[in-house]
Amino acid sequence: MPVRIGRQQEQRKQQGVRGRQGRLGKALVIGGCVAALGFVPAAAVATPGSGVSGTVVAEGTSAGKLKVKTPKGRTDVTFRTITVEPGGSTGWHTHRGQLIAVVKSGTLTRTLDDCTVEVTPAGTSFIEPSGTKHRHIGRNLGSEPVVLWVTYLLPEGSPLSDDADAVDCGKGK
Repeated sequence: MPVRIGRQQEQRKQQGVRGRQGRLGKALVIGGCVAALGFVPAAAVATPGSGVSGTVVAEGTSAGKLKVKTPKGRTDVTFRTITVEPGGSTGWHTHRGQLIAVVKSGTLTRTLDDCTVEVTPAGTSFIEPSGTKHRHIGRNLGSEPVVLWVTYLLPEGSPLSDDADAVDCGKGK
């Protein structure tokens, strides 16, 4: 029996040495990797730009998720500023592609094809859908100009808008 205990103690001692050597080896490998990171070329690290500037011209938040659809085929992308003076309107019209609009200042009041009215104040955004079933008119019912920043996503060669007949939103509807 005493010999057996001695062998177990010897085995534990050897395992302890191997365990310390294993931990020391892992620590050396990790330390070496960390040190090697200092020698990685600077090109792998992001760098700040230079000689570039940008200006936010309008910013708006949508009431919900924006569902953007581009036309089939080639798309003309046009950015435009639209100003609607107090008492002014866009006239009834449609678009052949979607528009993404931001109200920079003022409040735009839109009447849609189903006679619902949407009021969109400064600092908000909206999408106007495409197609003849989505005719609408935008009005400025306020006392200051409405300024819109609009991105048009239209089929190649399309006009920015098409005139449409007015919708009868009288009380009989």
